[in-house]
Amino acid sequence: MVPPNRRPPEGVGKQYILTMAFFKKRRQKINGKWYPEAVTVGHPVTTDHIADRLSAMSTVSRADTYAVLKDLAGVLADYMAEGRSVKLEGLGTFRYTAVTNGKGVDTPDKVSASQITDVRVRFVPEVGRNSAGKVVTRSLISNDIFWVELGAEAVPATPDTQPAEPPSPPSGGGGGFIDPDA
Repeated sequence: MVPPNRRPPEGVGKQYILTMAFFKKRRQKINGKWYPEAVTVGHPVTTDHIADRLSAMSTVSRADTYAVLKDLAGVLADYMAEGRSVKLEGLGTFRYTAVTNGKGVDTPDKVSASQITDVRVRFVPEVGRNSAGKVVTRSLISNDIFWVELGAEAVPATPDTQPAEPPSPPSGGGGGFIDPDA
């Protein structure tokens, strides 16, 4: 039996997809306390995977979807290089930030571009707010994440270790399709 807080919302079919994310226990050096830390498993999802999924849910071919995704980074970079931010509806906003690595100066008249040592891209996910101003939706964050502790036998993906598949969830948990009447 699926607990009431894990049941699909009213109006959703009998089966629905449960989003499963993984965490591990991490002790903070600064205060010695333990916290859950989100971890990734398996290989990163590729442009091919994204193109396949987008084309399956639209009328656009996989080849066209792939081509647009491959060109997206260059287009974003061009606009940001013009000093503009880029807002993708339903996703969020991208913009450049300047890194100075401690090369501050004492007065405003001494500030110059030569202090900039690197450029980074800042991404801010899109949010939706209700009439009271409270955040009600955030892009890229599922409303129904099921957190599973990554077992001691499983190893999170690193450059040295790339597990091919996510570890199995602990008994009693699970992912994928859920039958609320089971």
